[in-house]
Amino acid sequence: MIFKSSLRSLVYQSEKIIQRLRFASQPADLPILLGISFPKSGTHLLDQILLGFSNVAPYAKRVHSFYAEHEGESGRKRSPEQAIVWLDSLRPCDVASAHLFARPKVVRRVCSPKFAPYFIFRDPRDVVVSHVFYVTDMEARHVHHDYYKSLPDFNARLKVSILGRPDSEAEFPDIAGRFAPYLDWLNQSEVLTIHFEDLIHDRAATLTRIMDHLLSRIPLRSTRQLILDSLETSINPKKSPTFRSGKTGEWKKHFNEENKKIFKDIAGDLLVKLGYEKDNSW
Repeated sequence: MIFKSSLRSLVYQSEKIIQRLRFASQPADLPILLGISFPKSGTHLLDQILLGFSNVAPYAKRVHSFYAEHEGESGRKRSPEQAIVWLDSLRPCDVASAHLFARPKVVRRVCSPKFAPYFIFRDPRDVVVSHVFYVTDMEARHVHHDYYKSLPDFNARLKVSILGRPDSEAEFPDIAGRFAPYLDWLNQSEVLTIHFEDLIHDRAATLTRIMDHLLSRIPLRSTRQLILDSLETSINPKKSPTFRSGKTGEWKKHFNEENKKIFKDIAGDLLVKLGYEKDNSW
């Protein structure tokens, strides 16, 4: 394991050197591209897009590392200090990805010239549906996999994804509670917020926003069209689990009236805050 980790690090650093040589005329101290995502909201899609900058600038050609506030297999919550250590381990021209809470110390680190941060999120109703499929069918090592498999049907699992598991040793709050630690990213002008749905239905305009967010920090010696083309061609839906259906609004197929009522009681305000509904009349 140690050998594999060392080998991956060596390959990564070698690729970065090649990138610096390839783009020798451009600055080598470009800000870190940091993709922050709420789970099941397009993490891999955003990673792919940010890696597209490697075709026009000396950015890494692969994600440096991924950080999550909870360990996938054990569900253990990481300490706030671990997030800071991880952020401080990143270097210029890295591309990194994280399910990262917006704690004050973390926000101060991320909202600095060292980073070009992005935050992607998705309709929480689609998130809970995606979560059911992911935990039940796609990730057998997930801490809640066995429990989900023990439930009688999809509807029972969906209720758990909405309401959480307050009796579980592994922390798993309801959907509003799970989103709450991320909310402050919406209040940071240094962070570009992205609705996952916009990358599906209005991709050209959203990619332009992603490009301009970096260009506002540092100019790149490429035409705008070449940069946009690089971001577009970097997208590979087959490598993004969020594209399980390739659609948005899938929750409408799975929510019955009881699910809607439960969700409104738990997270109706969240939908309004995120811009997905105007009120609870949906």
